[in-house]
Amino acid sequence: MTDFQEVYDLYFREVFRYALSLCRNESLAEEITQETFYKALAKLDSFDGKCKISVWLCQIAKNTWISECRRRKRLSPLPGKEIASPDSDPSARMETSEGAMEVLRAAHQLDEAMKEVFLLRTCGERDFASI
Repeated sequence: MTDFQEVYDLYFREVFRYALSLCRNESLAEEITQETFYKALAKLDSFDGKCKISVWLCQIAKNTWISECRRRKRLSPLPGKEIASPDSDPSARMETSEGAMEVLRAAHQLDEAMKEVFLLRTCGERDFASI
């Protein structure tokens, strides 16, 4: 990897789609994606090449999302209540077919490892060998 801009250009869409599958909010997914690439650039020397760079970037995105969830939980005015995102778009959520929503609801019931496999396969368009 000689040029980080090339890595960014190659993997931005994939990381964004993965982040969007986690948070289901375009604005937040953009923030997570930008934070992911910022962290990746800062830790580029720690990438050992044992996995594909896209897998490494998605793992950073996942950890960034988990950190964001923890931060939001700390900021929540009532225990157990999530803060509604001011830029969430209910109409965009309504455009999703009911069948797809059922699949997503079921996916969110999976344990973290299985959920990650499901998301990488469906949203990340990965084959099972790379997962």
